[in-house]
Amino acid sequence: MSTTLSRRNFLKQSGSTLIAAGVGSAMMARNLTATEPKVMKRKIKKAVKLGMVAGEMALLDKFKLLKKLGFDGVEADSPNNLDNNELLAARDETGLIIHGVVDSIHWNVPLSDPDPEVREKGVAGLETALKDAAAYGASTVLLVPAIVNKQVSYDEAYTRSQKEIRRVLPLAEELDIKIAIENVWNNFLLSPLEAARYVDEFESAHIGWYFDIGNIVNYGWPEHWISILGPRILKLDIKEFSRKKRNDEGLWKGFHVKLLEGDCDWPAVMTALDKIGYESWATAEVAGGDETRLRDIADRMDRIISS
Repeated sequence: MSTTLSRRNFLKQSGSTLIAAGVGSAMMARNLTATEPKVMKRKIKKAVKLGMVAGEMALLDKFKLLKKLGFDGVEADSPNNLDNNELLAARDETGLIIHGVVDSIHWNVPLSDPDPEVREKGVAGLETALKDAAAYGASTVLLVPAIVNKQVSYDEAYTRSQKEIRRVLPLAEELDIKIAIENVWNNFLLSPLEAARYVDEFESAHIGWYFDIGNIVNYGWPEHWISILGPRILKLDIKEFSRKKRNDEGLWKGFHVKLLEGDCDWPAVMTALDKIGYESWATAEVAGGDETRLRDIADRMDRIISS
């Protein structure tokens, strides 16, 4: 009798101990989850625009600084006044990739302009950017395709810009460089459905979308655009926007916040990018500065990408 009771007491006590241990382990797991951020290894590479590196440094020194700070690449303007030999030497010595080129004259000589001579200059600038991209080993040229204003109607901007881009597409295909259309505040392509249609109508694998996340926040939600544009998204521009600052201080003040301190829902953006299988470049397009400022940008981009 006493043996039976002792066995029962032992089993009861042992069970209580195991249950307590299990509860404790579960609580520890919950605490770890709550205190340790979940780091996702996304295959998204981070870069900055070359002009964001402040100071009168040689190109090589700028490339070395960006490499030291953990950036994977850089994006340059074209047409430009850079020495191509110096630029390529900096790339080769540091291993910092020149992943893309930004058409530097698309605002001044838009492909939607009523004047054929202006459009011709725009086409020539885009061709130069494509050739420079090929020389740098880049894969894209960022292009603002058109501007709608009092003098240029929406339908004119649509038709003219597509016509001029089609003239340049054979060169893009020959060089194997993609033209990446950017969403900017140009009163054009104001919905993701229309943006997708605009690209699809070219019926070319050498044209896609350069999605600027911060630019959308003023009038929409980036994650919605991402799910609709899907694989058309070739690359990303990373910047912030605050609706509160816009409302309180004026439209352009919305950009005057650091990354992670505005209204971009970065976890939702990253989840949307995961769903479309995005594994390309993310380039900061914010106010640059010295080493301290660039280090802060790199840190914030890492936190965004892992959010």
